[in-house]
Amino acid sequence: QVQLVESGGGLVQPGESLKLSCVVSGRPLDSISIGWWRQAPGHEREGVACVGRYDGRPVYGDPNEGRFTISRDLAKNTLYLQMNDLKSQDTAIYYCAALEDEVCYISPPGVDEYPYWGQGTQVTVSS
Repeated sequence: QVQLVESGGGLVQPGESLKLSCVVSGRPLDSISIGWWRQAPGHEREGVACVGRYDGRPVYGDPNEGRFTISRDLAKNTLYLQMNDLKSQDTAIYYCAALEDEVCYISPPGVDEYPYWGQGTQVTVSS
């Protein structure tokens, strides 16, 4: 069983940065594929970024626009999402999600592939 606990969300102004964390327990971080998804009110959940356990290479979804960076600290068993130049449309609940496949999924149908989810952390971008 995999447990995921996110933190780092908050209220920021447009143009500012935030770094989200996801602490993983129950499995070594490099033994799972893992990523960040987000959901805004009235919208479907969308993939932000993920890392597959097969090669550890990051995969980014449409919300990235070159502003987000996903990274892993294997010693701390923690996944991060560095978000820069935040915009109002980035306002959402951000979830950490994991699966045991070799690869991760970032397109919308891929949300059903993830059996493990954290409780989410709220990110609000507003002036």
